Amino acid sequence: MSTKPEAPEKGKDFIRQIIDKDLEKGAYGGRVHTRFPPEPNGYLHIGHAKSICLNFGLARDYDGKCNLRFDDTNPVKEDVEYVDSIREDVRWLGFDWDNNFYASDYFERLYFIAELFIKMGKAYVDHQTADEIRENRGTLKEPGVNSPYRERSVDENLALFRSMRAGELPDGACILRAKIDMAAPNVMMRDPALYRIKHATHHRTGDAWCIYPMYDFTHGLSDAIEGITHSICTLEFENNRPLYDWCVDTLMEGLKRTELFGENAAIYTELAALPGFTDRPRQYEFARLNITGTVLSKRKLIQLVKENHVNGWDDPRMPTISGFRRRGFTPESLRDFCDRIGVAKADSMVEYPLLEACLREDLNKRAPRYMGIMDPVKMVIENYPEDQVDEFEIALNPEDESYGTRNVPFSREVWIERDDFMIDPPKKFFRLGPDREVRLRGAYYVLCTGYETDADGNVTLIRATFDPASRGGWLEGGRKVKGTLHWVSARHALSAEVRNYGPLFTTENPNAVEEGKTFVDYVDPNSLEILADCKVEPAMADLPAGTNLQFERTGYYCADLRDHKPGQALVFNRTTTLRDTWAKIQKQTT
Repeated sequence: MSTKPEAPEKGKDFIRQIIDKDLEKGAYGGRVHTRFPPEPNGYLHIGHAKSICLNFGLARDYDGKCNLRFDDTNPVKEDVEYVDSIREDVRWLGFDWDNNFYASDYFERLYFIAELFIKMGKAYVDHQTADEIRENRGTLKEPGVNSPYRERSVDENLALFRSMRAGELPDGACILRAKIDMAAPNVMMRDPALYRIKHATHHRTGDAWCIYPMYDFTHGLSDAIEGITHSICTLEFENNRPLYDWCVDTLMEGLKRTELFGENAAIYTELAALPGFTDRPRQYEFARLNITGTVLSKRKLIQLVKENHVNGWDDPRMPTISGFRRRGFTPESLRDFCDRIGVAKADSMVEYPLLEACLREDLNKRAPRYMGIMDPVKMVIENYPEDQVDEFEIALNPEDESYGTRNVPFSREVWIERDDFMIDPPKKFFRLGPDREVRLRGAYYVLCTGYETDADGNVTLIRATFDPASRGGWLEGGRKVKGTLHWVSARHALSAEVRNYGPLFTTENPNAVEEGKTFVDYVDPNSLEILADCKVEPAMADLPAGTNLQFERTGYYCADLRDHKPGQALVFNRTTTLRDTWAKIQKQTT
């Protein structure tokens, strides 16, 4: 197998318990073969990350195999862009596939499987309209009505199906349906569609086909063709399982009827020899991921993109894997999150703060520290020589000495955060104010001696003095200060754009909407704050795009994957905030 992340220490979830029992009794010849089968009609989201970690994790844990298969049966909605993004997401999460297949690889075999179903009397061509089929399907309480075309002869159905393939019929003229039971309690089993006509160009097969198999017909058969042993799906596919099984079981029955093979005997003989048609895959469903504060419906995500509520699929506010990557999440943090939430049978809601906790725990260990001023106000240290420059060696990561240090220049004028200064500070405000002394991180003690304001009372300049004896930010045996501020030398500062991303929605559950509204009515227009002229230390000039870092006392950030250009344009996305004790105090007192 390909190299994959090491398995975490964990108990056995119900799927691993099933696999253990299968291995004990020798099922599938001791093989474990899973697959991750996305449709290439959109970008993957955090829910898919859970499925990726599960399917590839099972293969890793049991020394088995995992396929990446694109279930590309709908040419109208699919695109190579989505295929490429899915591959990138899987690899970024730390996994690699043993085989990369497509449902379109099997179009020829699936067509002849459908022909065999017709010969068995298990499928027929129906000329009813979509509305008529829907109306005649029945309800949960009432059986459906048989199609008037249900009893067509085998020869007539074969001729019509071949006409469909030959392109002799327009879109919507007819479909191929399974002949099962129009009174089945599971509505999915009431003669479901197997093939439809679509005169559309496919991203892989071009115009070779004008009929395409339905997803439900294709899915289980593809699993069997690939020799999948454990087909892992989310709970919404539980009702589909009987249809998947019916398709595979019907083919297994048909493969025994060699008198039906005719001129296609080689195809059917090849299928009969595949392990998936002697010991077929079994499907097991687990609960999909639901997470507070966002939507994970692909339809809704597409709507957000197409209606420009966000800036593309990789917008850092999107719950897509590419969005998380661009925001600065690490693959380790997402894998840790998926491991913590576990695999269960019942749906539940996971709090977004758990995801952030996994992220902070990882970034705290790996992110180098820098100083950046988001809302700068200048402080002039009046007793510091105008032409003097000091350099201070400051650790890049106090959690890991191997990161080393960087040299930070210091001069007479420095930038500090505007909200680190108050003209009339309250009792528990331990930052800077008139006649107050604070420590500048790693540099000196400074004492505020005055300030200037504009006509509206906004502070425009702070005046201060420094204590030369406090070099390095400490004064042995001397006075102590409670506040420590980060800063950037004004003479050496680089300008940067900082993008502070917040929750995309104004509600914890945008899927639950008030009457007359849709989920997009809850999109927060203030979910992105752009700070166009932040000041950062010069050591950040050449940081590559994608670099994770911590702006001290501010939060975790990432150099934007698209717009950050080392040495030219510095653009940083806020990944997540730090815990702000002062904000907590303010909240308690208001």
